[in-house]
Amino acid sequence: MKTKITIKIIAKELGVATSTVSKALRDSSEISKETKDRIKAYADYYNYRPNNLALQLRNQKTKVIGIILPQIVHHFFSTVIKGIEKVASERGYNIMVCFSNDLEKKETETIDVLTNGSVDGLLVSIAKETLEKGEFKHFNRLIDNDIPLVLFDRTHESLKCDKVIVDDVGAGHKATKYLLDSGCNNIGILTTPRHVTVGLDRLRGYEKALKDKGKTIDQKLIVRVNEEYEIKSQIESLFDQPIDAIFAVNEIYAAIAIRIAKERKLNIPEDISVIGFTDGLISEYASPSISTVAQHGFTMGEQSVELLIDRIEGKKEKEVTQTKVISSNLKIRESSKKIQSE
Repeated sequence: MKTKITIKIIAKELGVATSTVSKALRDSSEISKETKDRIKAYADYYNYRPNNLALQLRNQKTKVIGIILPQIVHHFFSTVIKGIEKVASERGYNIMVCFSNDLEKKETETIDVLTNGSVDGLLVSIAKETLEKGEFKHFNRLIDNDIPLVLFDRTHESLKCDKVIVDDVGAGHKATKYLLDSGCNNIGILTTPRHVTVGLDRLRGYEKALKDKGKTIDQKLIVRVNEEYEIKSQIESLFDQPIDAIFAVNEIYAAIAIRIAKERKLNIPEDISVIGFTDGLISEYASPSISTVAQHGFTMGEQSVELLIDRIEGKKEKEVTQTKVISSNLKIRESSKKIQSE
């Protein structure tokens, strides 16, 4: 049985660029007859046929960018969309926003629909289920067919495409270090299951800050919240430990933790300090207002779409991918103690 091949494999085997293979298979006059015959013979031997939908996407520009988000309601993603829309509009593109609902099948189906010629390229934050399964065939198919793709926020290191991410390790370190510097000693963390990369990186930052202070990592103070089950009861389990602070990897977990603290007659921040993640309306208008890590979603949106449009317009070398890392900062509010030296 002959190996299934792609344009990239043909290019590598024949020592030419992928663009040369693509043009030869389209019988472009830019390519010499000798090179075209050689490429076509190789393709015929392996029964290779170009992906017509991918060719349509590359050759007929729609001036529309497809965006696939995990959830329909999320403050962070709403700020990302604002950044995307601003730059897209400035560069003459429209946007089409879709949602995977954190499901791998829905994500795959949405990609298939969008790449039927509806958009020039895709911006995607990977669904939780896709990360959990480790199933990335639908993304590798895009990459193999040179369809412009930029992943943002939730990405995976195995995918060879442009990415824009938050410095989640640094953010987790900043939040935990602040709690330690404010006098907290027993800091719990509310994070995500292991397959969600952003939560995993924020946990790594938390652990690094503790190690830097010479503290032992206590696994009882790490709660990995599985949102398929009742969230509050999982977070309550952390309050059975002797904690004086909580770092939550999103503002929902932080808000629930504050509610539980109030139910248990704990004073905030005197008895327990809380720092969340994502500077949304919940953090700003909760009572008490929640200290948080600001992710700068607007900037992420701007940089993601800049990378994508440069790809669409051929301003980047196809074989060279880029990862942009956005730093974060703390916004200290009422839910956490102040550092005494301030």
